[in-house]
Amino acid sequence: MTSAPNHEQKVIAAAQWLADQNEPPAMVVRTIRERFSLSAKEACDACALAQKYRINRRAFG
Repeated sequence: MTSAPNHEQKVIAAAQWLADQNEPPAMVVRTIRERFSLSAKEACDACALAQKYRINRRAFG
């Protein structure tokens, strides 16, 4: 039996989702908060992590 994802897992999931978007949504923080049930800080953390994912993908393929 698996438990509900903790906050860190939700932030990572949101970051992965955002990094996969060709065009980020216009109101990205609001979208991430609603879609992944995150706080404003967690949504901002997810945005920062998504940017790191994009940079790593460009650098390392």
